[in-house]
Amino acid sequence: MGQRQKKGRPVSGWLSLDKPLGMTSTQAVSVVKRLFGAQKAGHAGTLDPLATGCLPIALGEATKTVPFIMDGRKIYGFTVRWGEETRTDDAEGQPVATSDVRPTREAIEAVLGEFTGEIMQVPPAFSAIKVEGERAYDLARDGEDVVLEARPIQVHRLDLVDMPDEHTAVFSAECGKGTYVRAIARDMARALGTRGHVVGLRRLLVGPFDEASMVKLDDLRATHEEVGAEGCDTHLDPVEFALGELAEVRLSEPDAVRLRNGQSVLLRGRDAPANGETVFATVAGTLIAIGEVERGEFHPSRVFVGA
Repeated sequence: MGQRQKKGRPVSGWLSLDKPLGMTSTQAVSVVKRLFGAQKAGHAGTLDPLATGCLPIALGEATKTVPFIMDGRKIYGFTVRWGEETRTDDAEGQPVATSDVRPTREAIEAVLGEFTGEIMQVPPAFSAIKVEGERAYDLARDGEDVVLEARPIQVHRLDLVDMPDEHTAVFSAECGKGTYVRAIARDMARALGTRGHVVGLRRLLVGPFDEASMVKLDDLRATHEEVGAEGCDTHLDPVEFALGELAEVRLSEPDAVRLRNGQSVLLRGRDAPANGETVFATVAGTLIAIGEVERGEFHPSRVFVGA
């Protein structure tokens, strides 16, 4: 029996989607996959339905580079409402605790340092973290008491941007992988002797994808309507856009044949990457593989087909 034909186009690349309010990340990927007519699609980092902004979506061969985007730094703008903590730590959940305390600017600025650097954070019960094979948010929606373990996260920067009124504060945060802004808001409110939850959240940057690179879903739909699925390809960044932090090694066509067969390739020259370094290999500008350098040889870990 022959291999079953995959549905859709073998299109590959990255789309930096400006995810609209009220849509889950999974729904956004589904819509994008349909508009591109793509065989395969996935996202690099969940955004809550009540959050907007940068949702990097990988199509085709780009799905093999998702971990490199997931590990990248992220910047968020978020608004906290003081006086009420909710089940979900955002405006979607039912209130679970209240407080009459409203923190001053001085008090807020005094605690920001407690939430920067490497800190321990207990993720929200309503999160995509898996508990014994099930998503925490599914268990929480079923009424189970979900208690997640604290884990280390990295917050590079946390700034108070604005205080529109005594009940509300606007922040900017730059953080690493696995950070929950909702949990920062919850814990910061508690540290200030009050309660709080996120009422607005926008992701402004993920790795190499910033605000300037974002494409609105309506614009993508308009492109699809005008010129069809193939016309949407103009909105894509190449697969290797995700690999900006890695060194590139340029190889010959015979080397490419070896790599595609899963074989290692000897690297020559004084500029060969250091032992143990993860790099990507290209042949005549085409991405061929990602791999590790060991004793002067490139060992492929992921090989690309027509990226």
